[in-house]
Amino acid sequence: MMRTTAISFLAAVTIASTASVAQMPRISKATAQAKALRLAPGRIISGEYEREGRGWRWSFDIQQKGHVQEIGIDAVTGAVVENKSEGTVDHD
Repeated sequence: MMRTTAISFLAAVTIASTASVAQMPRISKATAQAKALRLAPGRIISGEYEREGRGWRWSFDIQQKGHVQEIGIDAVTGAVVENKSEGTVDHD
């Protein structure tokens, strides 16, 4: 019984240590938001800090005249990692 408990505990610790933990961004939300609005002037309708692929980014959906533009800013480097139209409505 004690051996089973110890094995279960070690398995839980291993799983928890490999879980995705949000990396602290080097680029602030305000800085990323300002850069996104320079690329796509309009009104931000949603913004989030998310894991995408292997990295973390700030993602903003910006309502522009006639469509929604999605802008992704790398949270470590500040590079633009996405700049695409989502059509007339937000699909996320």
